[in-house]
Amino acid sequence: MTTSQQPTGDGRPPLPRGWRRRLARLPITVYRMGLGPVFGGRLLLLNHTGRISGLPRRVTLEVVEHDPVGGTWTLASGFGPEAAWYRNLRAAPKTTVQVGNRRYAVTAHFLSAQEGGEIMARYASARPRTARRLCAFMGLDVSDGSGDAYRRAGRRIPFVRLQASCGQNVR
Repeated sequence: MTTSQQPTGDGRPPLPRGWRRRLARLPITVYRMGLGPVFGGRLLLLNHTGRISGLPRRVTLEVVEHDPVGGTWTLASGFGPEAAWYRNLRAAPKTTVQVGNRRYAVTAHFLSAQEGGEIMARYASARPRTARRLCAFMGLDVSDGSGDAYRRAGRRIPFVRLQASCGQNVR
């Protein structure tokens, strides 16, 4: 492993670099081309502001849970609390997202470890194969596949719930 490929101290994978970073950022280009609907509701484009630079930033993230009635999207920071988008939202929680071709003003709410555990258990129940791979990628042991294993893993993952501003029709 090269230095940039070694896991972080908490077992999480390192941030992608080189061609892996370009590949990870490809969905942003898809959104810019106006093709966001190809992702359905599975990915969203999060706009955020650099906490140090003040410059606009973008990242595509998987939607872990979506509540159209409550107007929320829940996201997980697989790279932990040090991920730039997560830290930027901590500094400036009011921002916008794009889901498909629709844009929403949102406010980020940071969830407790207990809430994260319950979210991960629900996610694993709905998408068992993806949840297993995601946990393996993050170095989290869920080998027995139980709800309790996913709850333990989820307590180690920072989760954020994005709440749409009042008056927005969320689909």
